[in-house]
Amino acid sequence: MTPPVSGVDWLGLRGKVCVVTGAASGIGAAAARGAAEAGALVALLDRNTNGCEQVAQALRQQGAHAIAITCDTADQTSIAAAAKRVLAELGVCSALVNNAGLLRAASLDSVSIEDWNHVIAVNLTGYLLVARAFAAQMKSAGGGSIVHVASVAAMFPQTHSGAYSATKAGVLLMSRQMAVEWGASGIRSNAVCPGMIRTPLSAKFYDTPGLEQRRSAVTASGRIGEPEDIANAALFLLSARASYINGAEIGVDGGMSSMLMDLVPRPGYNDQMSA
Repeated sequence: MTPPVSGVDWLGLRGKVCVVTGAASGIGAAAARGAAEAGALVALLDRNTNGCEQVAQALRQQGAHAIAITCDTADQTSIAAAAKRVLAELGVCSALVNNAGLLRAASLDSVSIEDWNHVIAVNLTGYLLVARAFAAQMKSAGGGSIVHVASVAAMFPQTHSGAYSATKAGVLLMSRQMAVEWGASGIRSNAVCPGMIRTPLSAKFYDTPGLEQRRSAVTASGRIGEPEDIANAALFLLSARASYINGAEIGVDGGMSSMLMDLVPRPGYNDQMSA
């Protein structure tokens, strides 16, 4: 773990209690590491007890104050128990990364209602339940910050992904609504929209020869994102540096969402497509 440069608390997170859901791997683990590096007291929440504890233990070995809590973010009772433990062991939560999510692949005409409802329960209702539980603590302390991890699939439909795009679109509107309803209580609510990020869930895609090159070619930055790319954006939004950013959505996709017109073949103009 890299300590803050010259002891400067640039993000203003030192000593703050930061909660990260889906923290056992990928973006959640990266966000937990980043918060710990910034000096925050970190609570890692995940259904994956062993994975969550491994990340927390690694942070503790590097001098961080981190606890792992088994939590099903689709279960209100589980969330309430986690929030109670955070308060008892770390103190009032002032920063939350709402990240836990899942995908059940299927087309809209074949997705089972069970899978559809399960994805909504985790990706959308779960975000509400977690935000409400920790916003109650934030309100009691005069404010805090929430960052919801959404997706570029919230703006551009990801076909054959069941309820995934619909839930991520819902997260964006819900985040704005939280910003408006809770802003007077000193709570900021913002969202980050990852593009193609290399996580344990997507890693198998890159075993296909040439796939990484083809995927990278549809980003302006020419590369696949890493979990830390999302974590860095989330930490900024959580921080005092972003104190006047509320109800915003930040695309963290390497410029992929700006590439549409360049993917339209124009012989003589975009050599990539005309070659």
